[in-house]
Amino acid sequence: MKTICVFCGSKHGDLPKYTAVARELGRILAQNDVGLVYGGGSVGLMTEIADAVLEDDGHVVGVIPQALVDMEVAHLGLPDLRIVHSMHERKALMAELSDGFIAMPGGFGTLEELFEVITWGQLGFHHKPCGVLNVEGYYDGLLSFLDGAVEHGFLNPVHRQMLLVSNEPNDLLEQLRAYEPPSIEKVLKEDEL
Repeated sequence: MKTICVFCGSKHGDLPKYTAVARELGRILAQNDVGLVYGGGSVGLMTEIADAVLEDDGHVVGVIPQALVDMEVAHLGLPDLRIVHSMHERKALMAELSDGFIAMPGGFGTLEELFEVITWGQLGFHHKPCGVLNVEGYYDGLLSFLDGAVEHGFLNPVHRQMLLVSNEPNDLLEQLRAYEPPSIEKVLKEDEL
C-alpha cells in the first residue's frame, strides 16, 4: 500500500484527541513510507495530518479546487498541491491517486467523500479498502445506522463488512493492508433473488 487518502474535517472539533490522532496517523503513514493524499487544505484536521506527514519527511499530495484556493484555505507549504476545477474532479483524482481510504472525524464533506468511495467499492468500480478511524466513538452513531440499514434490508451484510473500523491508527492501517474485497458479482446476483 503506497498511498492512503484521508478524509477529515476542516475544523479541529471539540476534543484535543481528534488533533492528536490526526497527527499520530500522519506520523505512522510517514514512518511506514505510505504517502498521504488529502483535500489540500490548511485548516482543521486536514492541516494537522498533512503537517505531521511532512514533519516526518513523508510524501503528501493535496488536491483542491480553485474555488477553495481563492478562499485562501489551500496549504501552500505542500510540495505537491494539485489545483482542479471542481469538487467532482477533486474526488476523482484523490481516488485515482490512492490505494485505500480512511475517514477521520469530520462533517458533511467527510461523510460524502467516504460514502462515495465505499459505494464505488460496493459496485465493483474499485477494490480498495475503506475504513473509519473511530476516535473517541465519533462514528458510533453512523455505525449503528449502518447496522440498522442491514437489519431493515437496505444494505447487504457483505457490503456492511466492507467498512473497516478501528479507534487506533496502526490497527486500521493493518486492516486496510489485509483487506480482501468481496466477490461483487456474486453479491449483486444474490441481491436480485
